[in-house]
Amino acid sequence: MTSTKTLLLAIALSLPLASGVTLAAETSTHDHSSGAPTALELNAGQKWETDAPLRLAMGELRQTINQALPDVHKGTFDKPQYDALADYTNKQVAYIVGNCNLEPQADAQLHIIVADLIGGADIVSGKEQAHPRADGVVKLVETLNRYGEFFNHPEWQNIALSH
Repeated sequence: MTSTKTLLLAIALSLPLASGVTLAAETSTHDHSSGAPTALELNAGQKWETDAPLRLAMGELRQTINQALPDVHKGTFDKPQYDALADYTNKQVAYIVGNCNLEPQADAQLHIIVADLIGGADIVSGKEQAHPRADGVVKLVETLNRYGEFFNHPEWQNIALSH
């Protein structure tokens, strides 16, 4: 998890240079304190509210992974495709970190999703050699499906993992 937090911090620190967002806004919105939740929870029994940047990035990520899944299942998804998917996932995460503006409790819950997306992207990229790259795609699908269970994203559809 340390490499995940390091990567997330590196992404957050690089965003002000790329997007003009101030570092002060980034650090105040995305605090990674030790008091952060470690398990997803609903907001008093309701899904957490989202904003347009989060819905945009998660929707695009869902679409891309859903389109890749049949080839992953068939074993025809090749190394360059896995590399591109990992890179795309990390770019969507960077967009979320740089543009999403949720209330603090929802943001804390989103950090769990973001960490899982980064972990999945690490496996997809081949950085986690103990796992096949396809396992990373499965982790990404599971993370996106969990996002849909805990965040209010109108018209969200989970991705089926069956072959």
